[in-house]
Amino acid sequence: MADKAPILHIVSPLRHVSPFDVNMAVDAGYTTILPYSEVKLEEMVDLTQDMMFSRAPDHASRTGLFIGGKDASLALDMAKEAHSALFPPFQISVFVDPAGSFTTAAAMIAEVERKLAGRREGGLKGAKVQVYGATGVVGGIAAVIAAQAGAHVTLVSHRDVDTVRLKAADFKVRFDVDLASAAARDDEGKRALLPEAEIVLACGKAGVQILSAEHLSVARRLLVAADVNAVPPSGIAGVEALDDGKQLAGGALGIGALAIGHLKYRVQHELLKRMRTTDTALNIGFEDAFTLARSLVAA
Repeated sequence: MADKAPILHIVSPLRHVSPFDVNMAVDAGYTTILPYSEVKLEEMVDLTQDMMFSRAPDHASRTGLFIGGKDASLALDMAKEAHSALFPPFQISVFVDPAGSFTTAAAMIAEVERKLAGRREGGLKGAKVQVYGATGVVGGIAAVIAAQAGAHVTLVSHRDVDTVRLKAADFKVRFDVDLASAAARDDEGKRALLPEAEIVLACGKAGVQILSAEHLSVARRLLVAADVNAVPPSGIAGVEALDDGKQLAGGALGIGALAIGHLKYRVQHELLKRMRTTDTALNIGFEDAFTLARSLVAA
């Protein structure tokens, strides 16, 4: 197999394939990368068949398909279509990570779990998690990962509750997880929710502060606050991008975007390397990313 160069096909429904994903692939050792933009769901089977049938079966694993975009549900549907085209011995590897959200969410929850050690018996199991910015691609998948780890998760919308209820219903069908829904349109709404929170995840728009110091003052049970926003101001007051367990007023530990991002980079890099060097086809999703993230923080 050494004489067959690994090829990575990056597919996105958006106008542009993410330069971030291209850079990550190069850093993971790929030298042949083909981007496909504005790909429609109904085109996935034909594209996948072109990828899988163009090489001898013994070399099928040297071909990788990376699915990007910015919509988790659409990316998962595209992966489902791709897998529907695969059959032995023509099987290529598939890696789903729209907007880097699956690896980011995995890193976020792994870091939260690490910070809970010694502070909460049982870790994530039974913990009350509130996800702000839950309609976004990172927030939704972080919620699923936390719920699969045993947490009681609430998706919080800054608009109307129906938006997150629809997401919760979709994820119930896809992953069999139960996610609660709530709306916090203003300060009063946030103050009503936060007293119950043990963990808060800020996954909102970059440069927007979701939770202020005044909001956090009522979160008396809060143990960990994690934020994926690297653009000032931070999504959670007092949590800076480089913070990796800084104690906040009230005693909670803060995790910043760059601390999460460092682990996310390691996870995505390692998974891309595995896909490039594998002798058997891989199917990589957020579950694999979380397993790897957990092992990296434990090392």
